[in-house]
Amino acid sequence: MESGKRAEAGPSACVSEKQEREQREVNEKPLAVEVCDDHEEEEEEEDDDDDKEVGATTLTGFVPGPLLSLKEQIEKDKDDDSLRRWKEKLLGCVEGDLNGMEPEVKFHSMGIISNDLEEVSHPLPLDSNREGLVLFTLKEGSQYQLKLTFSVLHNIVSGLTYSNTVWKAGLKVDQNKGMLGTFAPQREPYVHILDEETTPSGVLARGIYSANLKFEDDDRRCHMELKYAFEIKKSS
Repeated sequence: MESGKRAEAGPSACVSEKQEREQREVNEKPLAVEVCDDHEEEEEEEDDDDDKEVGATTLTGFVPGPLLSLKEQIEKDKDDDSLRRWKEKLLGCVEGDLNGMEPEVKFHSMGIISNDLEEVSHPLPLDSNREGLVLFTLKEGSQYQLKLTFSVLHNIVSGLTYSNTVWKAGLKVDQNKGMLGTFAPQREPYVHILDEETTPSGVLARGIYSANLKFEDDDRRCHMELKYAFEIKKSS
């Protein structure tokens, strides 16, 4: 009888051990996955930290080249005849004006081109007693363009822009901005005509306007700021 009982107890004990073993395997599997995921996350964090350290080292180790005048840049290639001739053609052989480091834009005149009147030009800079006075008169509804004559000295001026703000009776009524471009020193002055604009029409549009014309390069260096006035009259 005792052997029979042991025989009957044998299979249940095997089943119980098998269930416990399977349960242990089931319980261990998620743990193994979680440990693996944690290890991968740690590796990713380490990689991110390494990337940050490399980026910081790259930025910290960057040293920009020295700012050279155009004269120094020309002299660096004086042994290369073809490159020297190309630079002389580009710059117009103005070595005498290339001693400075910072570019300078010198404005010579500002004119007005319109289909209703002949071209009018004023030398710059304006006399102190003429600043803010009426420089030209336009008819309402007419098209006009500003014409500028200027020279570039010492170095290349990059990204020269203009902004023209107009007021009437103390209220800002218009503002135009635009890009002139990048200019190198040369013997002959540059002539640049701004985009065409149209004067307003109507009774309220007539009268005297004040304006502020400003020129800056991409280093926010102001090369000229001009205050002037113009008048709009009734179209006959």
